[in-house]
Amino acid sequence: MKNYKVAILGATGAVGQEFLRLIEERKFPFGELKLLASKRSAGKIINFMGKDYTVEETTNDSFEGVNIALFAGGAASKEFAPAAVKAGAVVIDNSSAFRMDKDVPLVVPEVNPQDIKKHKGIIANPNCSTIIMVMALKPLYDVAKIRRIVVSTYQAVSGGGKEAMAELEEQVEEIVKGEEVTAKILPGASLPKHYQIAFNLIPQIDVFKDNLYTKEEMKMIDETKKIMGDDTLKITATTVRVPVYRSHAESVNVEFLSPITLTQAREALGKFPGVILRDNPAEMEYPMPLFTSGRDEVEVGRLRVDYSADNALNFWVCGDQIRKGAALNALQIAEYMIKNNMI
Repeated sequence: MKNYKVAILGATGAVGQEFLRLIEERKFPFGELKLLASKRSAGKIINFMGKDYTVEETTNDSFEGVNIALFAGGAASKEFAPAAVKAGAVVIDNSSAFRMDKDVPLVVPEVNPQDIKKHKGIIANPNCSTIIMVMALKPLYDVAKIRRIVVSTYQAVSGGGKEAMAELEEQVEEIVKGEEVTAKILPGASLPKHYQIAFNLIPQIDVFKDNLYTKEEMKMIDETKKIMGDDTLKITATTVRVPVYRSHAESVNVEFLSPITLTQAREALGKFPGVILRDNPAEMEYPMPLFTSGRDEVEVGRLRVDYSADNALNFWVCGDQIRKGAALNALQIAEYMIKNNMI
């Protein structure tokens, strides 16, 4: 098998570090590895698989000879993706920069791998919450077409980066010590107000749009339609930050165009790749962030009929947003391309 020259942009961040862990775990076939970051992080040494790598400052010349460029997300994507493509690399991007571009495939490999071949150099990785939800929606959609989706998310602070995780820890310590709680990061570091997340919930992720939905909520709505290839889907979302370190959870209500039984739903979910059905109320077994953190699979449980609507089900889905919601999904796209001689 060919060994590929791989570049990771954002190598020092949470997603970049997860890329490295997964490349080693999954024995990804790389020959050369370039670790890229901002000027601030350039010069750092990262030991990976017994070898020291020096983090380089990202420039337009960083991608010479690179086959696969894994972008961890952020503003750098818009700036450097064109240069990477021009140099001959396939960019798999975790930012929101290209997701709704009609010429850029938005891919979850278990759901719409056929879209990968449409790429023109850039493939977009969906929003973490969207990925987790569509992993549960796709097997159900294949049984009975979906009409409407109502989703409420319970998103871990790691979705806000390493600084948000550190703030949660610091705030818990401050509360335990009886000290004044400081808040500088959530719901967003660049926003004019910040709120305590320890022992609290914040019903805002990202900025508010003119329609009073947050940007995160609109990502889930728009991206789900694109991934599922169905513009007729009716979707509404409420996204909430919760004081959990890692792994997002979502409460999802789905209305179908035709009847679907719990047995059919359980069967479809149970055999879908990347999904674990953890649904045993008698034994109090259901998905939780505690169980899915650090895991590749998305777990689905609390399946039940919604008696308030025709052909409707409720379920609870939980997944590690740094792995399947970001780094793992991107790496799976690259693996699919390699397996199918697309790169």
